[in-house]
Formats: sequence, C-alpha cells, structure tokens
Amino acid sequence: MAADLFSRHLHLLWQFTRRDVAGRYRGSLLGLGWTLLSPLMMLAAFTLVFYGFFELKWPVEATGTPQMDFALQVFVGLLAFNWFAEVVNRGPVLITDQPNLVTKVVFPLSLLAFSSVLAASFQALISLVLLMLITAFLVGGNITWLALPLVLLPFMALLVGISLWLAALGVYLRDLGPFMALATSVLMFLSPVFYPLSNVPPEWQSLYLLNPLALLITQLRDVLFMGAWPSLKVITGLGVVATLLLTSGFWVFNKLRGGFADVL
Repeated sequence: MAADLFSRHLHLLWQFTRRDVAGRYRGSLLGLGWTLLSPLMMLAAFTLVFYGFFELKWPVEATGTPQMDFALQVFVGLLAFNWFAEVVNRGPVLITDQPNLVTKVVFPLSLLAFSSVLAASFQALISLVLLMLITAFLVGGNITWLALPLVLLPFMALLVGISLWLAALGVYLRDLGPFMALATSVLMFLSPVFYPLSNVPPEWQSLYLLNPLALLITQLRDVLFMGAWPSLKVITGLGVVATLLLTSGFWVFNKLRGGFADVL
C-alpha cells in the first residue's frame, strides 16, 4: 500500500515535503542555513556544558577525545529523540491543521504522514552527516557506517506508522496532542539520550529495550563510534514492529477517514 501511494503521488509528496521544510525558515535571513547552524550550535553547547562545566566522561571511550566524547554521544541521543518527538507531536494535528484538504475526495490524506516524516528526516539527516564529518575528522570513519540505512529505514517506516495512527485518532481525540507532548517529555528520560544503556540495571534492560527509541540510539552509537555492525536481531525486530504499525496505521486511517469531514 505504501509503495503504491509513493508511485502514484511521488510529485505531490515531494511538493508537500519541500513546503514543510521551507516553511520552517520562511522569512528568516539564513533560510535553510539554519539546518546546518542549529546542530553546530547544539554540539558546541553540549561540549561546553557537559565537558567544560560538569567534566563528565562517557563510560566507554569512543572518539579518543574526552572533551568531545560525551558531547557527541549525547548529540546522537538528542538527534534520534528530536526526530521521533517532532513526528509524534505533529501527528495528532496533521489532519486538523489542514481541514481544507479533507473535503478534496481525490487528495490522498495519508500522504501527509509520509510528508511529515520526510520533513523531520531532512533535519535529522543533516545533523547526522555533520556528526559523521566531525567523527571522521577526529578518529576517521568506520566501514560500519555503510550499514546506517539498515538502522534508519525501519525507523522511518515505524514513524510513518505512528504518524498515521496519531493523525487518524487526533481528529476525534483532541486531548491526544497535549498527551503526546507530555509523553515525549517523559520518554526523553526513559531513553538513553543522556546516558548509555549500560547504566540501566540489568534486570530492567529487557523491558527498557521495548522502547524503539532506545534501540535506535544504541544501534546508532555502536555503528557510528564503536565500529560495530547493527544487531540482526534488533534490525529484524524494528522491521517487524514497523511493518505492523504501518499496516495497522493504514487500516485505521482508512477506516476513520470517512468521518473526518463531519468532525471538522
């Protein structure tokens, strides 16, 4: 179903994604330059605060430069979290923010979920490329970086599935938006954003790893910094969950779509 949607509406998807990305910086002096400046400023702030002020060190040395190690590890965590949070927080209002599209019978509303994920992925991938360049400058690249698509693509599919669920339910449950904002704030601390997985007590790790965000962050750190190939078990698990969410998301969205116009 997703492949068919892509093939039939590729141009429309490109137009909406481009509009979403450009709309964030419309009217600003730097424009798309903010996509590069923002992660650079974040990385500089992390280095200053975590190493300069708190003198924190990551338990496992990754880059060989203590002053950057903690900052880069946290940067990966926040990159993944912000990517996830942007899609999830926007999901409940994807349809309600554009009621004029609901009345257009020929418009594929489910395309908005794909556009939302691609727009969020644009900033995330810019940050990821910047991170890889800095890491390559400090310690050189790893052959395992070639496996990054195996980690990122299932996660993107998972995000589309979540977005479809939230977009459909958000039309009927207006409290879903504030609830998801609260849930993502809590999830930041229940994911290994500011700490490694090894800090989680062993008896809790199995439950902890049910969080897809925790799986993504740990896999990214292993691939980027430790020269480790992605875990086949983890990638397969993410793929299965993504397929279930995507399939069920399409089903729920199409089931509820008929009532969108009446509610809005």
